[in-house]
Amino acid sequence: MKTSATPEKGTAAAPAGTGSARDESTRDRVARSILTNGPSSAAVLAERLELTPAAVRRHLDHLLEEGLVEAREERVYGPRGRGRPAKVFVLTDTGRHAFHQAYDALAATALQFIAEAGGDEAVAEFARRRAAEVGQRYGVLVDAAPDGSKVEALAQALTADGYAASTQQAGQGAQLCQHHCPVAHVAEQFPQLCEAETEEFSRLLGRHVQRLATIAHGDGVCTTHIPGQVVTEPVSPVSDGESARTAR
Repeated sequence: MKTSATPEKGTAAAPAGTGSARDESTRDRVARSILTNGPSSAAVLAERLELTPAAVRRHLDHLLEEGLVEAREERVYGPRGRGRPAKVFVLTDTGRHAFHQAYDALAATALQFIAEAGGDEAVAEFARRRAAEVGQRYGVLVDAAPDGSKVEALAQALTADGYAASTQQAGQGAQLCQHHCPVAHVAEQFPQLCEAETEEFSRLLGRHVQRLATIAHGDGVCTTHIPGQVVTEPVSPVSDGESARTAR
């Protein structure tokens, strides 16, 4: 599976006579769409990528055979309707590794050196400092947002940094979902990065938040619960190239 950036729509066709190359390119688009937008059903993928449902299912079958995606029951928040839950597809660890970030190995080596030289507390201090620096940028957008829209503003800032974030109402609180994590491979070894990020979310939103799931720990989405918060305008994840990097 290729890992070069591929537009969600309007992808140029491969030269004539290279059907397998076209298939690989489209398969890459399917996988990248799941990476960017999180767990997705075949119907949603077909609509998002402007493909036929039959074509999407064919590519999903191939990705399943290669162990790059797996099928799960869709999570339902609140009362469940009649019928079986929809089947959604998520990237496996192998699938995520296909989108390996170029500097993961270097970052992991640097953090390992910090751990050996200063111990776990030194790594935690590094993680907190990094989170605080990012939080300064995000804080400009979050502080400017109305009190009822701060979670949405944080999601937009995260999306601008490549986290493909979305928001949704969940019972008596809101959920902030990050469908992609650029540092997931490093965070697998150093969970202090996730912990510091959660602490910074709490500071930015001015209330206690709870991390329910992380990509680094094998979950499909990083999910943070914000008790007592109402989502006024749910934010949906956007594809690569669509997010204006306003937080930078």
